[in-house]
Amino acid sequence: MTKILMVATGNPGKLQEMQAYLADSGWELILKPEELEIEETGDTFAANACLKASQVAQATGNWTIADDSGLQVDALHGAPGVYSARYGKTDSDRIARLLHELGDEINRQAQFVCVVAIATPNGAIVLQSEGICRGEILSASRGDGGFGYDPIFYVPEKQLTFAEMTPELKRSLSHRGKAFTALLPQLEALK
Repeated sequence: MTKILMVATGNPGKLQEMQAYLADSGWELILKPEELEIEETGDTFAANACLKASQVAQATGNWTIADDSGLQVDALHGAPGVYSARYGKTDSDRIARLLHELGDEINRQAQFVCVVAIATPNGAIVLQSEGICRGEILSASRGDGGFGYDPIFYVPEKQLTFAEMTPELKRSLSHRGKAFTALLPQLEALK
């Protein structure tokens, strides 16, 4: 029997990405109501993921999944962190700001982090997982795929940026992919 899992986002692209990770899970994903806005006030990715999952679950009475993710740059003491999406108005603005703030810094180490949380219909968080992908920040964009900081996030083991990877390769290596891989066995137990 298929169970409904509401996604605490209004972004159809994020829903499709999550559905790809959960394709064989027996859960059908649906977008949260458009008018339901949740302010991300947490100071960690986990706090924001839990906040979104819990509030959307309570408002709709559905099992709910939410994620929060972003880029942490070592030389910038973890910035942009939870503010990754708000670091500029557009992806190119965000990349330009990050590269400006890094300047000629030699330490270009960084990581993408993703936390996924699932809440019961009453808002209780029952599952949470985290995925981390380490890499480096390039000084110029490379590749046409992906979104956000993908063109400047370089994975040395593959000698590619996220934006140069096939969607399948990125899914297998990414912070989000690792978080969902950790979540799947736990999610199976809920059915």
